[in-house]
Amino acid sequence: MRAAVKFTMYRGCPDAIHAICSATDIRRRAISGKRREVGPTAKRRKLSNPLALAVMVFLNERPMHPYEIARLMRQRGKEHSIKINYGSLYTVVQNLEKHGFVTAVGVQREGNRPERTLYGLTDEGRTEMHDWLADMVAVPSREYPAFESALSLLMALHPDEAAELLAERARAQEVQAAALRGVLTMLDGELPRIFVLETEFQAHMREAEVTWVRSLLKELDEGTVSGAAEWREWHETGRVPEQWAVLEDELRDSGTASDLLERLKGNTD
Repeated sequence: MRAAVKFTMYRGCPDAIHAICSATDIRRRAISGKRREVGPTAKRRKLSNPLALAVMVFLNERPMHPYEIARLMRQRGKEHSIKINYGSLYTVVQNLEKHGFVTAVGVQREGNRPERTLYGLTDEGRTEMHDWLADMVAVPSREYPAFESALSLLMALHPDEAAELLAERARAQEVQAAALRGVLTMLDGELPRIFVLETEFQAHMREAEVTWVRSLLKELDEGTVSGAAEWREWHETGRVPEQWAVLEDELRDSGTASDLLERLKGNTD
C-alpha cells in the first residue's frame, strides 16, 4: 500500500500545493522599483501568444510597422526561441490594438511602396509587456514538452526498442548541443552575452537531457530501474504483471487529490 500512497501523493501534489498556496497571503516583492503580486500561478492574460509579447517588446524600442517588426525578428534570430508565423503577424498586431496595448501613431511611405501604418506601445501595453514578461521569467509554467509526453507513455514500447530510441535521441541532442556551443564560441566577442542567453540555455538543456538519458540507459542495462523487469515481462508474455494489477487496485482505492488535501490539512491541525 505504501507504493500506492506515494504515487497518489505525487499525482495530487500540484493540486494540493496550489490550493494551499491560494489559501495563504499573496507574497509581494519589488521588481524595478515597483511591487507586483507573486502567487502560485501566472495571471491569466487577454493574449497568451508569446509572439504578441515579442511584438510589444519590439515596439517598446520605437514605433514600427509590422513588416519592420518581422524583419528585425528574422535579423535577430528570434524564430529559434519563439514560434513565429510571419503570415499572422498583422493579426497579432490587430489583436494587440483591439485590447488597447498598441495604437497607430502614423504612416510611413518608402518610394513607390504603399503606405505602412506605424504602431506604438500604449501605457497600458507597456504595463502589460512588463508584467507578462516578469511572470514568464519568475513563474514556472506547465509546458507539456513532447519528450516528456513520450516518456510518460514509454512502456508501450518494448524495453529494447525504447533503449535504442533513447540512445538515438541522446546522440542527436549531443550533436545539437555541440552545434549550439559552436555558435556561442563563434559569437563570443562579437555579441555581448546578454544577447545570446537563450542559445546558452538551449545548449545547457540539451546537455542536461543527454546526461539524464545516458544515466537512465545505464541503469536500464544494469537492471536497477524499478519496474523494468515487469515492463519486459508485459511485452514478452502479453500479460499484465501481478504487481501492476495490485498497484492499480490500490491506486483506485486511495482517493483523489482533494482527498489527499483533506488528509494533509488534518495532519497539520
